[in-house]
Amino acid sequence: MVRRGAPERPRRRGRGRRGPGTFGGYAVTGRPDELCARARAAGAEIIKELTDTDYGSREFGVRDPEGNLWWFGTYRGEPRTA
Repeated sequence: MVRRGAPERPRRRGRGRRGPGTFGGYAVTGRPDELCARARAAGAEIIKELTDTDYGSREFGVRDPEGNLWWFGTYRGEPRTA
């Protein structure tokens, strides 16, 4: 589990700080089917079902208890060119 802050302790908002539910991230995984099944079994709120994209990724999305959006998939980005 990755956690980004504690909702019990309100934080001052300011430069570089955001409240709960404002984060979104993408994590690369080589096993999206297994990860999606584990997330579903643990009661995760699946906001986008596991799917194959037109750019070659297999991915899904979830919302964590604080409202943040997490995307998991196989897309590693475009290869770097020298």
